[in-house]
Amino acid sequence: MELKFVPLNAVHEKLGAKMVSFAGFNMPVRYSSDIEEHMTVRNGVGVFDVSHMGEFTVKGPNALDLIQRVTSNDASKLVDGQAQYSCLPNETGGIVDDFTIYKIKDNDYLLVVNASNIEKDWNLISKYNTNRAEMKNISDETCLFAVQGPKAVGVLQKLTKIDLPAVKYYHFAIGQFAGVDNVLMCKMGYTGAGGFEVYVNKAFAEKVWNAIFEAGKDENIKPIGLGARDTLRLEMGFCLYGNDIDDTTSPLEGGLSWITKFTKEFTNSPNLKAQKEAGVKRKLVGFKMIDKGIPRHDYQIKDVAGNVIGKVTSGTQSPMLSIGIGLGYVTSEHAAVGSEIFIEVRGKALKAVVSKTPFV
Repeated sequence: MELKFVPLNAVHEKLGAKMVSFAGFNMPVRYSSDIEEHMTVRNGVGVFDVSHMGEFTVKGPNALDLIQRVTSNDASKLVDGQAQYSCLPNETGGIVDDFTIYKIKDNDYLLVVNASNIEKDWNLISKYNTNRAEMKNISDETCLFAVQGPKAVGVLQKLTKIDLPAVKYYHFAIGQFAGVDNVLMCKMGYTGAGGFEVYVNKAFAEKVWNAIFEAGKDENIKPIGLGARDTLRLEMGFCLYGNDIDDTTSPLEGGLSWITKFTKEFTNSPNLKAQKEAGVKRKLVGFKMIDKGIPRHDYQIKDVAGNVIGKVTSGTQSPMLSIGIGLGYVTSEHAAVGSEIFIEVRGKALKAVVSKTPFV
């Protein structure tokens, strides 16, 4: 597959970023060090260029019907200017993608999907678009900057007249930002550190990027790469598609029952409802290492007797806690908070404990 480039690729290379292939895109993994960038976001303000993400508009009188048909959450509850976390179930019990729905106004929605799943999601939604809602893929013309950290709102407020502190969590405003019209600013993020995600047409991307850094220079604002994005999301216990959830994991197994609403019919809802009533046999849990060691993707999880009871889906050394943390699937009888489990790291069974998320 041919490598794709975000519009500001040259900017990241000029900043000295280490670039890697991620979800088919040439992306900055780090500019300095993962730990330095992680702590910048936790304590100050940093900017992620996540313009590789996919964006679809869905409009017209049949837009909501289509969204309700293909998504697990109940989008009818959305008000104008509100966003909603949801997922696209497949016909066999797994998850095609997890994504965010934005209600601009009645009959006008924006769907933001994972970069690796753009084509897959588009094909699935199109398959169910029998009533011809107006769909458009605007991924190539849209840039997304996640400005995250406790100082993010103060920095961004310098660039807009919209009262950003008044915007509620998972709500957004559209207006002028950094002298550019029609910018969408949503109070959310993948870090748990506070901040906004800013959507702008690629024609104005570099102007907006530069304005954000100028506004944040007194706060020592920094660009942040995918390395810190991963450790930040893992400290919050947020799922990464392809690691913690995928085409083989049901939303109920993956701890996403809160976005799986059986008040409506959607793809595979009868089978998922039956699974909920019967109870799942495995669950995605968070865990902290007791013994010293770093859990990694696909490491085996065992019980005290040495029986394999699951596997690690995401793991890292937490910069905030200075211990190993992770997510993984275990059999339901081992999923209770406080359960003792063992992670096999380089042939050794290291003790860990099932823990509530977020970890910090």
